[in-house]
Amino acid sequence: MKNFKHVIILLVLGLSQLAFAQNGTIRGTIIEDSNGEPMYGVTVILLSTGNGAISDFDGKFSVNAPAGTYQLQASFIGFQKVVINDVVITADEVTVIDQIRLKEDTEELEEVVVTAQAIRTSEVALLTQRRKSANVMDGISSESFRRIGDSDAGAAAKRITGVSVEGGKYVYVRGLGDRYTKTTLNGMDIPGLDPDRNSIQIDVFPTNMIDNMLIVKSFTPELPADFTGGLVNIETKDFPDQKIFDISLSIEYNPSMHFNSDYITYDGSGTDFLGFDNGERDLPSGYDLADIPTPFNSTDAQVSEFLNEFSPSLGVNQQTSPMNYNFGVTYADQKELANGHTLGYMFTGNYKNNTTLYDNAIYGEYQNDIDPDINEFQRAATTQGVLAENNVLLGGLAGLAYKTSSSKFRLTLMRLQNGVSRAGDFDLVDDENAVGKSGYTGISENLEYNERQITNLFLNGEHHLADGKWTIDWRGASTWSSQDDPDIRRTAFTRINDNLRFAAGAAGNPSRLWRSLEEVNTVGKVDITNDRKIFNRDGKIKFGVSHVYKERDYNIVDFNVNFFNGQQLDWTGNASEVWTPETLYPNGSIFLVSGFSEPNPNQYNSNINNTGAYISTEFSATEKLKSIIGVRAENFVQRHTGRDQLQTQVLDNDVVLDNLHFFPSVNFIYALQERQNLRLSYSKTIARPSFKELSFAQILDPVSNRIFDGGLFAIDDWDGNLRETLIDNFDLRWELFMNRGQNVSFSAFYKSFQDPIELVLLPQAQTNIELQPRNVGDGQVYGIEAEFKKSLDFINDRFSLYGNFTLVKSAIELSETELRNRRNNARTGEEIKDTRNMAGQAPWIVNAGLAYDDYERGIDAGLFYNVKGKTLVVVGGGINPDVFAQPFHSLNFNFNKVFGEQEEWALNFSISNILGDKLEQFYERSFSNFSSEQESAQVFQSFNPGTSVGLGIKYSF
Repeated sequence: MKNFKHVIILLVLGLSQLAFAQNGTIRGTIIEDSNGEPMYGVTVILLSTGNGAISDFDGKFSVNAPAGTYQLQASFIGFQKVVINDVVITADEVTVIDQIRLKEDTEELEEVVVTAQAIRTSEVALLTQRRKSANVMDGISSESFRRIGDSDAGAAAKRITGVSVEGGKYVYVRGLGDRYTKTTLNGMDIPGLDPDRNSIQIDVFPTNMIDNMLIVKSFTPELPADFTGGLVNIETKDFPDQKIFDISLSIEYNPSMHFNSDYITYDGSGTDFLGFDNGERDLPSGYDLADIPTPFNSTDAQVSEFLNEFSPSLGVNQQTSPMNYNFGVTYADQKELANGHTLGYMFTGNYKNNTTLYDNAIYGEYQNDIDPDINEFQRAATTQGVLAENNVLLGGLAGLAYKTSSSKFRLTLMRLQNGVSRAGDFDLVDDENAVGKSGYTGISENLEYNERQITNLFLNGEHHLADGKWTIDWRGASTWSSQDDPDIRRTAFTRINDNLRFAAGAAGNPSRLWRSLEEVNTVGKVDITNDRKIFNRDGKIKFGVSHVYKERDYNIVDFNVNFFNGQQLDWTGNASEVWTPETLYPNGSIFLVSGFSEPNPNQYNSNINNTGAYISTEFSATEKLKSIIGVRAENFVQRHTGRDQLQTQVLDNDVVLDNLHFFPSVNFIYALQERQNLRLSYSKTIARPSFKELSFAQILDPVSNRIFDGGLFAIDDWDGNLRETLIDNFDLRWELFMNRGQNVSFSAFYKSFQDPIELVLLPQAQTNIELQPRNVGDGQVYGIEAEFKKSLDFINDRFSLYGNFTLVKSAIELSETELRNRRNNARTGEEIKDTRNMAGQAPWIVNAGLAYDDYERGIDAGLFYNVKGKTLVVVGGGINPDVFAQPFHSLNFNFNKVFGEQEEWALNFSISNILGDKLEQFYERSFSNFSSEQESAQVFQSFNPGTSVGLGIKYSF
């Protein structure tokens, strides 16, 4: 009998294990329909089994049950019950119902019955977030990334209302330049990687790492105050509701760029294909000596040893260019622990290798003719030829999340590695008829490598106390970033009497340059929210503190070739013949001299401490009127260590910017109807100079031969006192949200700028183009936006049309200096206006798309169009004309198809730049009674990206 009992027990345990093994799981999210917020405490049950769960503070629920088809019911006191039919649970798998939206049961309506197939991932969640947000907000979700097919955040961002993307990587919101746009990662500051820009290049973020991307266009106190056009927040993926194991591969072919034998490159390092240099381009030992080894201070052996530590490659090599390709993998899941808690984890990696070839890249320098009767621009110099680039991006993100009944913790580590190898083969023309030009022709071979790295560690805790009445959200993040330009090589020959020579007064001697930038960014913030009754209605009080510390080290080291006892006269024009054992000292005449003094004027260190605190309240004075009122304070201190070129001004951790500002914000939202809002807001924000702008650095672009001068330089009537810009912002918006993600909105905005900063051409510089950031006259920007997304039901409900349009007018008051310089160089009969456009401000932006979505057949496709109007990018004045970026008409097609028994395969087909438009910037004369048609616009720079065709495949295990 005893043995029989043991058999029975073992049999029962075995059957129970078998039954458990055949169980599946259903997960989902409960959303309150009126405001889009997750609902806590909702009862969810499978009607035929009684199995059920209670939703947590994120609105999430999870129910286990045997495999089968069920009815699922969600209920909460005061809300209509929702019953979902045909919920299929599969053994050992997770079924996800993305959103169950509960409506208030004000009229004791019957329960809502839908099918599981009708509830699926859509843009509805994002639209609801926009509708309930205190800010004027737009955005794009991970679903749109999949549908549109964009591989990185830069390509995806241009689909958003009022957004344009410069160079495929810099986001401009409402046409304002990158100075007025801020990028955050998971709500935290992240440093940029380009010393020439204020915002980060968002093309380094693959879309498979991103959950959503929101652009906030109006300020509220919990946000940092240093944005005006918009704040772009990239939210990385959290753990999913179901297991994900995806592998994807894509290729892209551009007929004008790929499999082209005219492609040029050079001998780099063995790890260039991984996005970093293995040390092949490192500076040699002894580079930082006060006197590097030369024939005048060292032995022949010492000079020879020093020279031979440099890479001998100075010339380009021709080879056939490869196609673009991209590989990605994502693995993520969550586990329910025994104590009812949840542990989630995720890993995603991406490798992208893109090759670009411009067979007719042009850089031009033009001047106003010294004869005022001549309207045509005078050519000063042109650089024209082949420019080729190989761009490698290697990225990875790993995350852990742990959730209890009242708290959630999240830890994310992200690493992005980007390497760009660039080679140029150019013809040079320097026109002696232009002011400050010696007059010569020549050829040049340029070799560059740019290496960028970002490592971001993010830790976040969210706690819900007192039945959800109090929420504490704390976040900490450290980001380490670097950008290196190791061994930029420029070898330019001058034609003299039918011979090719190196001439210091003409095309110059060969040069080698190293640039390095390292930045650390540490951020901590705490936000506390108290849900309470205000005026007997639901309201909130929010307050918090934050601190940001940034430090940047920047250095430039350069060397120029000199010749001991002259140079040979029979150069063939092949740069590869220059750095050889026969030409280097002591066998030949070549040795190096340092291009900098000690201490180095182009080396600087800067740091920032920015402490912020805020308080705001959100309340409804009436049933339909919501108000969000608050103020933020920021105490900002920037210090600088550096010196000018003449060593006459030396700063040692000296304060260069110190202020305490208060930033008020008032937002009103009036609900005209349940899904129709009218918004009105006012706020004050700030735009501060970047590290590089508030420095003595003088930086040469070796390709374009243009020079950047830091804003601390006192030049002519500029006193070197570069100040921050204060901005007053006003926004008015009407918005209507309809079923199935349809929406329409109209907005108007006005911004007033005090002491705006712009990059201006220096009229004193005549042998080279020199640019400097300066405060110019006060300015104004005002504009309108319109957006819509509409289902084409009258044709087919699978088609939808969307579009957004932004029209902007800007006006900057000319300073006395700029007005005088423009008038002194005016053409005969030309009347110079005393205002002009704001630099970087696009006058209009258009985004449009036609989409097709057949969910049942797993097909979605779309045709997408993006363009912005002619935009002032470099402020001229004096002898130098203004430079305008021309409209680039970007038309792209994308097709996605899901197939397989479990829809495990996904196919993507795309065509980019269908119209074959060019990326061009022209010198033009536009701020007078002369129109652009009265003279021939001349090229500042021009590239032809061609048309690309892409094919991608993804498999889900």
